[in-house]
This record gives sequence, structure tokens and C-alpha cells, in this order.
Amino acid sequence: MEAVFLCVTMLFVLPQPSVRLTPTTMLYSGKSPDGSHVLSSAKYLQMELPVRIAHRVKGFRSLPFIIGCNPTILQVHELYIRAYHMLSDFPPITDLEAEGRYCKLVRQLLDDHKDVVTMLAEGFRESRKHIQDEALIRNFLDTTLTSRLGIRMLATHHIALHEDNPDFVGIICTRLSPKKIIEKWVDFARRLCEHQYGSSPRVRINGHVAARFPFIPLPLDYILPELLKNAMRATMESHLDTPHNAPDLVVTIANNDIDFVIRISDRGGGIPHSILDKVLDYHFTTAEESNQDPRMSNLFGIITNNGPQSGPMHGFGFGLPTSVAYAEYLGGSLTVQSMQGIGTDVYLRLRHIDGKGESFRI
Repeated sequence: MEAVFLCVTMLFVLPQPSVRLTPTTMLYSGKSPDGSHVLSSAKYLQMELPVRIAHRVKGFRSLPFIIGCNPTILQVHELYIRAYHMLSDFPPITDLEAEGRYCKLVRQLLDDHKDVVTMLAEGFRESRKHIQDEALIRNFLDTTLTSRLGIRMLATHHIALHEDNPDFVGIICTRLSPKKIIEKWVDFARRLCEHQYGSSPRVRINGHVAARFPFIPLPLDYILPELLKNAMRATMESHLDTPHNAPDLVVTIANNDIDFVIRISDRGGGIPHSILDKVLDYHFTTAEESNQDPRMSNLFGIITNNGPQSGPMHGFGFGLPTSVAYAEYLGGSLTVQSMQGIGTDVYLRLRHIDGKGESFRI
């Protein structure tokens, strides 16, 4: 209830427009021996973060009353209000000592907000029966989640400017290898899959495997595991009778002057025509159906019939729509092509940050 009173009594002026940076600007801003680049970054953050957070508070206030009063959603709303106050009350940054204190505050807020996506997923699932305007809620979630991604990228970039990593300028990897980052998340997804099903499909990576270019790993670290988990889960659940002979996943990398594409192909039976239009909706999940399969409850002695959250391969139905929102925020796209009875191809297309034409803005 405290959050309700905070929401009612807080007064905001109408938020100003945010000042969004291109990754190219961030990449080529350079480093100065005297630390002035860190000071400039902190001053930008001090001006920009309260504006962006004020927009998010305004977004929460635009929700239908019965949804905005959900306790979990109120808790997230209150996190943003407190962050706004803490950032707005911080004195002007004039030297590196003040910047150090500000950096500590930013780290604290990043940690405070680390579970926001899960909390929003839980809150909106609890409020599901009260949602009448699906488009309004989708717009709210798309905007809130992509804004959160932008805020985290800016904050993490500033913190990373303190680190001496020859392959990075802040959060931008100057020689990112798509193959290596895919391999990292393949290992992660296979471990989850083996825990859930006792086995996992092998993954073959082909295409432009030697490609290297400047890019930000952070959004890929969200999108790739979601796509790989979906593909592995579909593969294993369509081969429950022969789990140790499940077909391989194939990940193809295509790189050119303008963008790069990562295609993940599985042979998991494809998506039924009846639900193809729903798989990109928030909270749509087939977890409950798969958990009702008697082969799942007996598979390798693993208990998986305790509800949709029982296993690590699936969750609130937020993974795919959030990945789509992130890809579009980054100036790219995420598309799903299904051949029912065979399998599914997912195409993640992202623009280079130093390619032809202007890239996305953070």
C-alpha cells in the first residue's frame, strides 16, 4: 500500500525527451589519460537517467487502474520511483571523486532492478483476467522492456569504462565473434536441456564462422539463450521416445556490410498452424501442454508435472516476445518460419553499429 501513496503523492513535471546515443558515438568517443571521458559519461548519465526513468513512471501510471494496483506491478513501479529520487537527489558531478560515488549508486540500482523482467511477467500473469486491451499492454511491455535494456546498456557502459579491457570500449566489443558467443550460450542451453530431459541435441554452427566486428554483446546475451532453449525444447519434446537420437540444431551465421543474420534451425516438428500467430504474444506458452505428456513425468525419473514453472526450459511466455522487442529496438528483426511436421527456423537480423547508414540509438 505504501507504493500506492507514493504513486499518488509524487509530482512529476512532464518528462523531457531523452537524448539517445548511437553506438558509433560511444565507440569512437575514446579514452583520455586524465579520466575526462569517464567524467563526461557520468554527466551525461546524470542528465539522462532521471528523464528515462520519469518516462517509465509515467508509463506505469497509464496502466488500467486494476492492473496498476497488482502488488507485483506496484513493487516494480515503486522501484522506478525510488530510483528517480535517488538519481535526482545526487549532487552535480564535478570531479572524479563524485563520479566514483555516482558509479557506486548506479551499480546499486542495477542490482536493485535485476529481477524487473521476471516481476513484470509474474505481475501481468496474475492480472491476466483483467486485461481487456491487449494492444495497450503489449505496447506498455515493449516500451518498458526496451527502455530498461537501453538504461542498462548506458549504465553498464559507464561502469565498464573504468575497466582496462583491450577488446572493449565500455560495453562494445571491438572484435565480437558471433561464433564464440553462440558457443557460450549453446553450452548453457545444453546443460539446461540435459537437466530437464536427460539428453540434448548437438549443435552445428556454419556460415561465416570467422566473422568479427564491433557490437554490443549484452542484448545477444538475452536473445540467444532464449532462442536456443526454445529450439532444444521443441527438438527434445518431439523426440521423447528417442531422446538420445534427437536431430541436430543448425546455427548459420551470415555477415555483410550492412547487417548480420543468425539463423537457428531445428527439426522439432514445427509450430502448429493453430498457434503460429500466438507464439509472439506475451504470456503465450505451451509449457502446460508439454507437462501433461505422461512421457515427460517419467522421463529419466525427473518430476516435471508440478506446473508450468517446474523446469528451467520454459517460463512465463516472455522470452520470444521480449527477444522480438529487443531486436527491433536494435534496428533489426526477429522472424519465425515454421514448417509444421518438420521444424522451425528463427532468423535474428541485426544492423552493424559501424556499417553503412545510421545504426540504432540507445
